[in-house]
Amino acid sequence: MAYRPYQQILRRTSRQIHVGKVAVGGDAPISVQTMTNTPTEDAQATIDQIRRCEMAGADIVRVSCPTEESTAALAEIVREVNVPIVADIHFHYRRAIEAAEAGAACLRINPGNIGSKERVKEVVKAARDHGCSIRIGVNAGSLEKHLLEKYGEPNPEALVESALWHADHLLQEGFDEFKISVKASDVFLAVAAYQQLAEACDHPLHIGITEAGSKRAGTVKSAIGLGSLLWAGIGDTLRVSLSAEPEEEVSVGWEMLKSLHLRHRGVKIISCPSCARQGFDVIRTVEKLEERLAHIRQPITLSIIGCVVNGPGEALMTDIGLTGGGAGTHMVYSAGRTDHTVRSEDMVEHIVSLVESRAEALAAAAHAAATEAARQAAE
Repeated sequence: MAYRPYQQILRRTSRQIHVGKVAVGGDAPISVQTMTNTPTEDAQATIDQIRRCEMAGADIVRVSCPTEESTAALAEIVREVNVPIVADIHFHYRRAIEAAEAGAACLRINPGNIGSKERVKEVVKAARDHGCSIRIGVNAGSLEKHLLEKYGEPNPEALVESALWHADHLLQEGFDEFKISVKASDVFLAVAAYQQLAEACDHPLHIGITEAGSKRAGTVKSAIGLGSLLWAGIGDTLRVSLSAEPEEEVSVGWEMLKSLHLRHRGVKIISCPSCARQGFDVIRTVEKLEERLAHIRQPITLSIIGCVVNGPGEALMTDIGLTGGGAGTHMVYSAGRTDHTVRSEDMVEHIVSLVESRAEALAAAAHAAATEAARQAAE
């Protein structure tokens, strides 16, 4: 018996664009992005990292393209991976043109440092000619000089004005396949800017708290900022920016979406913080299960509770549950009902087996449904 949220988030209505095969905006699921940190010129290292991000659940991956050598490597990278690639461009507009020619699905440009209106126009032409979308990436740390003079400092109004100013440039070129971001490292600044931008336009929004920090501090900071926006229905695609490996960014992004019931993927573990009543080592058990079940893609809920105070109640709302008991024997629940017991020494392997079996059944059912749908469509 899976948990049903008592509140559903009403998402902001936005127009839809495409980043390669991934729809962004409209009624499309909120996509999870990350960015590689390998030298893009090293195509194989970059491909390997992107594949790890794919396994973690990345929908879109961005790579930095600061040099001609990096855009030259982009064609091989695009060819060897399964997710759309966004080329990150700063300062050199020719890199954007080269990236479009190499097969990038999207060009991320910061118009504040890309150059003149004519150069932006050339980038737009390349995007149109090669089927790329564009992300207008406005950042509090690189606002245009005239806006800093007007507002005195980076503030929400300045970020939004910059975004809409550049959006208008693209629209004047008859190009509307773009999304916008207005990032800042300050949570209050970023959230306020996105709130204002969401009211001012219907373009899809890429949300993020830039330069959020280390894995722990950045996760907390991003969860506060992005969680606030997502709860308000703002955001069509996101990146959690961490001083950590890209796979970690993907995992944190997914946890945010799963927590708000905006997307469902993999095993969602509901676990207690543990106390003296626990019948087994909850902390170590959850750590082992997270590691062992990271490969599961089907949405499954699992409760791991150390004692009977909350264990049975949590098990009512999860697909599989484990509640600590006495003398090294613990109760296993299936679909909210007591099912059987398991000994401490067998617990982790047993739960992994149950989850994997359920995942296989869900995958088989999904395949059968897809096959039947295809058959009916062909008739």
